[in-house]
Amino acid sequence: MNDWQSKSPLEWKTYVNKMVKVVAVEKHEYEGWVLTVDPISASIILATYLENEKVSISVVLGPAIQKVEILKEGDDEMKQRLSSIFAPQESKAYSPEELEERKNCLKTWLETNHIPVTEQGESGKTLCVAGVLTIDPPYSPEECSSSNEIILSRVQGLIQGYLEKQQ
Repeated sequence: MNDWQSKSPLEWKTYVNKMVKVVAVEKHEYEGWVLTVDPISASIILATYLENEKVSISVVLGPAIQKVEILKEGDDEMKQRLSSIFAPQESKAYSPEELEERKNCLKTWLETNHIPVTEQGESGKTLCVAGVLTIDPPYSPEECSSSNEIILSRVQGLIQGYLEKQQ
């Protein structure tokens, strides 16, 4: 086991959001921003920014890592850029109050249209339609799930129409 693999997950976490140089077996070197470190395999996931804001993702396998050197600390702007790499483009953060309002408005609208809906889960954040479809926050068509494709498609269409009217 090499020095890198013998570190603890808390030690690996200190490398996240930092520019590093990784020396691997056979003198291979990789540079990039650490997105995360896999706590099981000790593998490092690196992001490198190319031209046109494109991102290259590399995985350096834990057993191959011989040395990791921190080159640069990430500022708040870089941390934000790194955290948004895998976020959907149209992703919007909602406050708990906004989510509660969206849930209540959608639930009221569904009930007004004679669609049976209940709240489920420990905190009541998931809406359940007719016992066969669930809608999770932020209560958009993409958050619907059901094993019945016909019901799923129809309810997603209804929610899409409802959201378009709201805007």
